Amino acid sequence: MNINGKEIATLAGGCFWCLEAVYEQLRGVDSVVSGYSGGHVANPSYDAVCNGTTGHAEVVQITYDPDVVSFKELLQVFFTIHDPTTLNRQGNDVGTQYRSAIFYHDDAQKEIAEQVIAEMTAAQLWPDPIVTEITLLETFYTAEDYHQQYYANNEYQPYCMFVVAPKVQKFRQKFVQQLKR
Repeated sequence: MNINGKEIATLAGGCFWCLEAVYEQLRGVDSVVSGYSGGHVANPSYDAVCNGTTGHAEVVQITYDPDVVSFKELLQVFFTIHDPTTLNRQGNDVGTQYRSAIFYHDDAQKEIAEQVIAEMTAAQLWPDPIVTEITLLETFYTAEDYHQQYYANNEYQPYCMFVVAPKVQKFRQKFVQQLKR
C-alpha cells in the first residue's frame, strides 16, 4: 500500500507495546500505531481482545518510507525482537492475541514475507519451526489512546522494565546503524 510515497506494514509479535517501542526508533519509520487486527468483532476494546474471544491480535501499523527502510528490513527487525516459533504466546503473554502474524497489504508484501520465512527456516535459526501467520489485512482498529506511545510514557512501569526494555536494547545493539539520529 503506497500513500504519498509512504507504505504501511501491519505486524503482530506479542504485546504491541514491545513492537511500537522498537519501530519508533527505526530510521525510515514515520509513525507506529498500536491496534488490533485479524478478529471477527468490530471495534474491539483492549479488554475484549485480552479475554481472547474476539480473535484479534495485538498489532502495530507502521507507516514508513520505502526509500529509507524496506519491508524486508522491517521483517528482519520483527524476527529479531520476538520468538516466531511459539504458537499464541510471547514469554508469559499467552493467547491468540499474542500470536506472531504478518498482515500483508498487497501481493508484494506477501511474497516478501514468504521469502523471509523460507530463508530463516533454511538457515535453521531456531530449533522449532516458525509459526508466524501470513494473512491478508482485512481491518485495522486503533487501540485506545493510553496504548499509544506506551513505553515512552511508562518506561518505569514493571512490564516495560522487564519485558519491553530488553527487546528495545536487543534491537538497538543489533541495528545500531538503522537507528534514528
